[in-house]
Amino acid sequence: MMEERTMQARKIEDTLYWVGAMDWDRRMFDELIPLPDGTSYNAYLLQGGGKAVLFDAVDPPMAATLFARLESLKVERIDYLVAHHAEQDHSGSIPEVLERFPMAQVLCTPKCKTMLIEHVHLKEERIREVKDGEVLSLGDLTLKFIHFPWVHWPETMLTWCPERKLLFTCDLFGSHKAASGVFVQDEALVLSEAKRYYAEIMMPFASMISKSMAKLEGLDIRLILPSHGPVYQRPALILDAYRDWLNAPPKNLAVVAFVSMHGSTRLMAEALVDALGARGVRVEQYDLSKADIGKLACDLVDAATVALGSPTVLGGAHPAAASAAYLANLLRPKTKWLAVFGSYGWGGKLAEGLGAMLGAVKAELLPPVLVKGLPRRADYAAIEKLADEIAARHATLKEKPPA
Repeated sequence: MMEERTMQARKIEDTLYWVGAMDWDRRMFDELIPLPDGTSYNAYLLQGGGKAVLFDAVDPPMAATLFARLESLKVERIDYLVAHHAEQDHSGSIPEVLERFPMAQVLCTPKCKTMLIEHVHLKEERIREVKDGEVLSLGDLTLKFIHFPWVHWPETMLTWCPERKLLFTCDLFGSHKAASGVFVQDEALVLSEAKRYYAEIMMPFASMISKSMAKLEGLDIRLILPSHGPVYQRPALILDAYRDWLNAPPKNLAVVAFVSMHGSTRLMAEALVDALGARGVRVEQYDLSKADIGKLACDLVDAATVALGSPTVLGGAHPAAASAAYLANLLRPKTKWLAVFGSYGWGGKLAEGLGAMLGAVKAELLPPVLVKGLPRRADYAAIEKLADEIAARHATLKEKPPA
């Protein structure tokens, strides 16, 4: 019989512990988002005034780890379980928590209550709705609940503990990365992971999140505790980054993403990348047949121009190009200019099809460059003209191309 394994809670500071789980081996989230470095499901236990509060739970397969960490602290009672978000990677193990701790009461927004009943079948009597700005006293500590909808679901909220200057943010400010430590260790690495997470999950809701960020103004935050990724001991790191990602204008960056069947579209993409670079435009090139879609999404946060290249397949766009257009349309980046280029064999409506798929991206669609078969001298001249147009538009950005 295998020896029973113990998992220790990690002390963040007095009476505050990390009791979550690291998922080192998970490689896809929602069967959609690549996880090159795994992820974490953060749950936190705060004790104060004789009360114990659990902030969120973990993905159901990790429930045993959560309970082992609670057992390491000899936790016999949980009074409140704060459910910031109803998605199952945070809520899926709540039924087990409530079974083990029958005195626990779930605290959440009204919309979250409905979703917890629908998604994980919680009993209504175990849930207490909290209003925006409502304060709960734990005796020597208080918790203030801040409704923060559309991070990235409609029911989400944050919790602020003013006496300890703690901000529990669930998915807001998160990042997908498993790590041995609880705190930020490498700021540059964490920002890179957090930006990828923002691009994949938060960017479609940027305008709504930006409005809610005003609720955090004036808070003297000491620790930010998200549900994925490390705890921020220097909150300005992620707060300043989010303000930039949410509100700053696009940068002098063009994303050239393409797929090519017989090499023609690749030649056009390479010519465009070279021409843009020669004109002082920073470029990231992606072959959609093998690209890391998460990295592509990350570049969309800053890109002023997106150029999408495709051959025709039965008169329409290649499925890989169509998928990229669909993704960009969902993510709704701040991109200002769009371009379509590609090669066709006998005809079709490549530009019209891809342009229609990008309708939610509020950007100017530049004249397409389409060639029949391999590009010729005149076609390369058209690529050069497209590069001229893109560079001229980038020259109007606040971040100017280098001289």
